[in-house]
Amino acid sequence: MKIFLYFIGKPRDANANALAEEYIKRVQRFARCEMREVLPSRFDLWAKHPAATRILLDPGGKKLDSRQFAGFVSKAEQEARDLVFAIGGAGGYPEGWHEKADMLLSLSTMTFPHEFARVMVAEQIYRAFTILRGHPYAK
Repeated sequence: MKIFLYFIGKPRDANANALAEEYIKRVQRFARCEMREVLPSRFDLWAKHPAATRILLDPGGKKLDSRQFAGFVSKAEQEARDLVFAIGGAGGYPEGWHEKADMLLSLSTMTFPHEFARVMVAEQIYRAFTILRGHPYAK
């Protein structure tokens, strides 16, 4: 299992990006994980990851608490299925992405800067693994 966190658009806040990178680094203890910027005009999420579960972050998406999210990660881990998370840019996602996604996931009904969304997703991925492994961080 490998986890990919893709985001559209340049990170404007280096501090927020560094925090997201810190959580990505922590996840490495449990699973291979990477985060990077993509340009939709040069990147086909579906061709690159045909067998993965592709999750788009969207305010109207499914709402999961941390334990439910950990269960979602556990299922993917048991199935040895890659997880791909995508965070849209200021203009959202390219046309057709919503319809092709395996899941739309909401972090909150509130609006956050995209840099914060990266941190929140990366932290929740780390938290999921600590919940699954009984690590004290999750308490």
